[in-house]
Amino acid sequence: MNSLFVRKDDIVIVLSGKDKGKKGKVLHTYPKENKVLVEGVNVAQRHQKPRRQTDPGGIISKEIPVYAPKVMRVCPKCQKATRAAYTISEDGTKSRVCKKCKEVI
Repeated sequence: MNSLFVRKDDIVIVLSGKDKGKKGKVLHTYPKENKVLVEGVNVAQRHQKPRRQTDPGGIISKEIPVYAPKVMRVCPKCQKATRAAYTISEDGTKSRVCKKCKEVI
């Protein structure tokens, strides 16, 4: 099984594909499929039929999950794409640290 290096509510940047360079917030992770759902990235249009009389029908836009290795976390302090280093403090808590600015993420 693959492990994801991004979590929900992380800000990520897309590294490749049609949305290369876009930033967005991770809305959901799918570890079994090794995918993440990013806000405003990989948007597709779907034709939706109204299920009830009050529901709108028509063409709606929705995000589709992206392959996780195509995204990289952005450090909130230095605003650079970085992989996280993990440090363990004296009290035994594990925390993610930016490799570029050494700030806790």
